[in-house]
Amino acid sequence: MIKYGFNFLWMFVHHGQPPAPVAENELDFLADHGFNFVRIPTDYNFWTKDFDYFHPNEDVFGHIDRYLAACRERGLHMCLNLHRAPGYCINRNDREKHNLWVDEIAQDAFVFLWETFARRYLGISSRELSFDLVNEPADIGQYGLTRDRHEALMRRTIKAIRAIDPQREIVLDGLGGGNLAMPELADAGVVHSGRGYQPMCISHYQAEWWKGHEGLQEPFYPGIEWMGRVWNKETLREFYQPWVDVQNMGAQIHIGEFGCYDKTHNDVALAWFKDLLGLFKDLKWGYSLWNFKGAFGIVEHGRPGTVYDDYKGFKVDRKLLELYLENRVIE
Repeated sequence: MIKYGFNFLWMFVHHGQPPAPVAENELDFLADHGFNFVRIPTDYNFWTKDFDYFHPNEDVFGHIDRYLAACRERGLHMCLNLHRAPGYCINRNDREKHNLWVDEIAQDAFVFLWETFARRYLGISSRELSFDLVNEPADIGQYGLTRDRHEALMRRTIKAIRAIDPQREIVLDGLGGGNLAMPELADAGVVHSGRGYQPMCISHYQAEWWKGHEGLQEPFYPGIEWMGRVWNKETLREFYQPWVDVQNMGAQIHIGEFGCYDKTHNDVALAWFKDLLGLFKDLKWGYSLWNFKGAFGIVEHGRPGTVYDDYKGFKVDRKLLELYLENRVIE
């Protein structure tokens, strides 16, 4: 099954608040339009206090249970992801006490947490649930991350999960923020999850949390220059060739996140989306928009020049929805 859907931020960043409740109407939207995939990025601080990694508040896991139940009721596959894992997050990593890539305690906690989830969801089919181990590992060399250290931890965690649940579908995000393919893990029997944000000068134009946004010209597409390349569909194909190579080694590829921030004009975004999604269709890769509702979403994203349609209370970017639906491969 090729998976198409959205990221939902119900447990995304913990600021002392409880997890958001299941947005049933959002899941109904997916089911109404034939989508089949929901990715849930989570922050371990929802169930962990003061870095006490090995004594999680398992009552909080009840929220995940309810998300999963709501997805299963609608025939949606749920992908459970650690966006903030013990010792690492691509956003504000300075909040961590330990380092996932070099500290034994963080690595032990990471494995323990996935073992906990493996036991909790034993018996749930992989057609309904997958584990995406850690969101967007860092650039090579950042925080002491190397390919060898990453591979060793991922293989250890995969082995630990499969000792409990041999059939669980497991997902690994690419290195370098999800952009770099991992041929060293092509034989691991897992889904390799890439990203659809290149060129960043289009997808992250005026994104204030990204240092690279400073001084960028107003984006256009095709033909914009970025990182020494002129970007068009062929450039996109070249960018993803390392992922194609891993696919040719036997790994399944899925694009776990893609999207465009709300400061890029929607005509430019749609021209880029058309080439990006057309390429993914050619390659028979599923994909998941970041996110459903909000600045990168398909509902009320706010990009200038957007014409919205009303659908059951949602203001939907109809042209983007049509592109999304046209570029699925239905098996």
